Amino acid sequence: MPRPLESFSQNRWVAGTGPATATFNAVNGETMAFVGSDGLNFAQMADYARTIGGPALRALTFHQRAKMLKSMAEAILARKEELYELSYATGATRTDSWIDIEGGSGTLHAYAAKGRRELPDGHILVDGEPEALSKRGSFIGQHIYTPLQGFALHINAFNFPVWGMLEKLAPTLLAGVPAIVKPASATAYLAEAAFRILVEAQILPEGAVQLVAGGVGDLFDHLTGQDVVSFTGSAATAQKLQSHPVIARESVRFVSERDSLNASILGPDAAPGTPEFDLFVREVVREMTTKAGQKCTAIRRAFVPQNMLAAAQDALKMQLAKVVVGDPRLAEVTMGALASMDQLRDVRAKVAQLAQESQLVFGDPNHVDAKGDNGNGAFMSPILLRQDEPWKAQHVHDVEPFGPVATLMPYTDLADAVALANRGMGSLALSLFTYDSAIARAFILGTAAFHGRIVIIDRDCARESTGHGSPLPMLVHGGPGRAGGGEELGGMRGVKHYMQRSALQGSPRILSAIVERQLPGAPKREADVHPFRLRFGELTIGTTLHTQSRTITLADIEHFAQFTGDHFYAHMDEVAAAASPIFGGRVAHGYLVLAFAAGLFVDPAPGPVLANFGLENLRFTKPVKPDDSIKVALTVREKSQRNPQNGEVKWHVEVTNQDGDLVASYELLTLNAI
Repeated sequence: MPRPLESFSQNRWVAGTGPATATFNAVNGETMAFVGSDGLNFAQMADYARTIGGPALRALTFHQRAKMLKSMAEAILARKEELYELSYATGATRTDSWIDIEGGSGTLHAYAAKGRRELPDGHILVDGEPEALSKRGSFIGQHIYTPLQGFALHINAFNFPVWGMLEKLAPTLLAGVPAIVKPASATAYLAEAAFRILVEAQILPEGAVQLVAGGVGDLFDHLTGQDVVSFTGSAATAQKLQSHPVIARESVRFVSERDSLNASILGPDAAPGTPEFDLFVREVVREMTTKAGQKCTAIRRAFVPQNMLAAAQDALKMQLAKVVVGDPRLAEVTMGALASMDQLRDVRAKVAQLAQESQLVFGDPNHVDAKGDNGNGAFMSPILLRQDEPWKAQHVHDVEPFGPVATLMPYTDLADAVALANRGMGSLALSLFTYDSAIARAFILGTAAFHGRIVIIDRDCARESTGHGSPLPMLVHGGPGRAGGGEELGGMRGVKHYMQRSALQGSPRILSAIVERQLPGAPKREADVHPFRLRFGELTIGTTLHTQSRTITLADIEHFAQFTGDHFYAHMDEVAAAASPIFGGRVAHGYLVLAFAAGLFVDPAPGPVLANFGLENLRFTKPVKPDDSIKVALTVREKSQRNPQNGEVKWHVEVTNQDGDLVASYELLTLNAI
């Protein structure tokens, strides 16, 4: 029985009070739900996010928020079959829904892992190294990121109601910013179901998320410069929202990811019979038919060398003829329905525009024999068009049918292929099929500025490639120009979209305390006991161990050379080393200096230090010559708890000679017991 969808406002589910819009099953036309947000107080929702959700999230550390994302991912997976069942009504096959449901959960998992691994167990994200602002070092600068103190308004598209919601929530919540989610009405019943799973799991602090089932009312009127609008959808809607006077007046961050005329290029070396030719054909067909072509990254324009046009057309038609359209519940069906009858009508109208200039070579936009169709389904045949003179055509570079439609076109040479790819005026995704690295490099130099993500597919990577149209959590999703000029995902890049970068200035002591990291020039506390005897919780940032010194002899250098096999001339050939403008005589191996330094500061007995798992930022700054002495200053630079049993400690190591000159420095990473 169809029901009104509810919004989740101020920690309670609320039904709209006014007229509602019906949403329909894409397969059989039955009414699924009614969507309407009349009666919601959007000013109160905005205030609730800022005053309740924001402080609760900001009180958590990055690692606590990362654990929260992991729990969200597990909650979705635990009830995924409920979502799969509902997803059939959107016209999606099981494979399509896997991208949406488990892909969304996977994005949460990825951000949870990256947050634990790449962010500190604290509240401030340090950006880069400190800047020296004074001669004596008493005044420095340090860039940091902190969470915005507003909320994020997520306006999502209809095509991926679960993934589209979760891929925005992951970086937003990890940054410490609450979100108000507005799903597209056509598939809002699936987004609402996924949202209910998250609410019922009781993972999130109060106010962290709210849901608007329906329009956003006057919510834009209540935005401030601390808020972010993240939009996915059509260029026309994006332009309308972005031109709202409050966006300009308050300098509201507006992240736009718009549908674009993505292209795929068959390289001039990829003739019929090569693996790359077959991979190109397979990928174009897959992108046309996955989610019935309703992907913002789908291939809309396929370019091939002029002399391969006929062969490519024949190969594409052969593969498209194998596509079975129909009810996605049926095992033999490989392409389901469009999301709605409105969407079907829109795609048909766009195909008619394209057909004014291009030749229809496969499919009928007005008829398809769909398996299990009762006459009310939004089914459509895959449509392949051909345009022989792409530079004389207009619509193919400007009109996007958001469905199973692509146009095949020729190019004359690589420069022409580059220009045609860029003629789309900015895209989310571009792909090139070639086995020639010189072609790939020239192509990238010509196209990268116009495309947010470029994938080069060949026989070597095809088996493991994620393909042309798959946004990944660790890579940016977005593009310039027609694609909206925004970015999502991209690992920690996506998190920073919801944070403010600030430049701090002050004394090393004060700034070190703020960022919880020992900065150059900050006071150090001499260790009372060897710091390797202290557990993670007992270590204090700035605690320093100064070691005794050790003299490095010529015999040490020669023994190290024999032991390791490193006979580089600077260590073993006095004449050649003396002639060097850098060394001026024989010097110790850099790694000998490191080994002796470790011997000076390591406490050998079993204790809280569980393992040394790496060195970072190693620099050899001055040669160490025979009979020089070295000593070490070992300082606790920063700490980050990884789990209840242990934490990571980063130690700053400075190795100096008998004159106090720095000869080597690096960061030592250890795992310490809590």
